[in-house]
This record gives sequence, C-alpha cells and structure tokens, in this order.
Amino acid sequence: MSTSTPERSPANASDSVTDRQRAPRHIAIIMDGNGRWAQQRELPRIEGHRNGVSSVRRTVEECARLDIEQLTLFCLSSENWKRPSHELDFLMHLLEQYMIEERALLMEQGIRVQVIGRREGIPVRVLNEINKTIEITSTNKGTTLCLAINYGARGEISDAVQQIARRIEQGEISADQIDEKLIADNLYTSGMPDPDLLIRTSGEMRISNFLLWQISYAELWVTEKYWPEFEESDLHQAMEIYATRNRRFGGLTS
Repeated sequence: MSTSTPERSPANASDSVTDRQRAPRHIAIIMDGNGRWAQQRELPRIEGHRNGVSSVRRTVEECARLDIEQLTLFCLSSENWKRPSHELDFLMHLLEQYMIEERALLMEQGIRVQVIGRREGIPVRVLNEINKTIEITSTNKGTTLCLAINYGARGEISDAVQQIARRIEQGEISADQIDEKLIADNLYTSGMPDPDLLIRTSGEMRISNFLLWQISYAELWVTEKYWPEFEESDLHQAMEIYATRNRRFGGLTS
C-alpha cells in the first residue's frame, strides 16, 4: 500500500488528470480521521464530522467536474454503532441535512445518488430524506455518488450468500451454478463497476471491512491528512499516482 508523496501544484495536477484513458472509472474513499482532526484542535469530535462534510462537498464536486463515473464514500460502518449515542445522533443529523441541503447542487451537476448498506438502525426521518434524494436524482447522467451507510463488507457478503441459498432452496438455481458473477450480482453493489482507486485518509494502513470483494484489484493510495483536510489537490495527486501504476490484474506485461 502506498503512502502519499509531496504534493504537486493543483494546476499541474489538473492538467494531468484530464487524460481520460489513464483516469480511474470508479474512486472509493475511506474518509478517516474526523475525530482526531478535532481532538488535535481541542474541539469536540462532532466538529470533525461537521468539517468533514465540507471535504465531501469539495470531493464530490471535483469528481463531477472531472467526469469520474462513480465515487463511493464510506460514511458509516456497521461497526460505528459502538460509538457514543450523542455522536451517532449528530452523524444522523448531518446525513439528513446533507440529503436536504445538497439536492439542488446534485441536480445542477447531474449527480446520481445511490446508497449501499443495511437500513436497520437508521432513523425513519433520515431514511425518508435518503429515499427522496435517490428518487429525485435517479435520472441524472453524470457522476454516480454512492454512499456506504451502515455498511460492512462481511455483512454484505453474508447477505449475498443468504440470497443465493434461498434461490437454491426454491429450486431456481443449483449449487454448481454459483460463480463469481452470481456472487457479484447479489452484492449491494450489483451493476456498479468495481473501484479502480481506493483512497484512505489519516495514514491508517487497513481496509476496515470496506468493499472487500470489489477492491480485489483496486490501486491503493493513503495520505497522512485527516479527512477534513482533504482537498482537490489531494484527489489530483492520488489520480496522478494511479495513472503511473501498471495494472496487470495478475498477468504480465510485454
């Protein structure tokens, strides 16, 4: 897993990422470090989450400008429910607020919203705003913004296995028909391209139960910056480094 290198100027980055043949089709981001960003500044952890929303906005807008087909953001993991209730309540408030306040911008930029993860535990009022935003943006043709909310990859794979098992029990398919395509078709991400580039902020060298099936051949890039510090230039830098990688997918190059 690679860590970030010294930044280049945003102008140079912007020039290089315009090479569409070398740009990632799908970028996934583990947005880590909100709480530590706040603690370093002697602020409540929730202030880190509040400032993280600005990074979300910057990143979404830049991916739309660069014509990235899909951006997937790890917003809330299934393990995050272990956090203090006041922090979870604030995260739900931020999510509800984002769904309401960003709709006009999402429509203006042609961004289509999708959500993956289990819906149990998410307040009804928040689910209603999520569903409304998904519906309103469903015919947009620009970047797909996929939000992973109450998401865990092991849970996703377990749910897919259960779906397949039910189809076998009902006689729709036989066990020897199970292959990688069938499994992928039963994941939350069915119909989506696999990520080409996985970005993680805060310098942590782990995947954290995120898209374990889908990132089999993704290129990984880690920055020491906390998520509230992540800017367009960091996205450009990650894309520049991605463009230099030799993606062999287990094969050899001539």
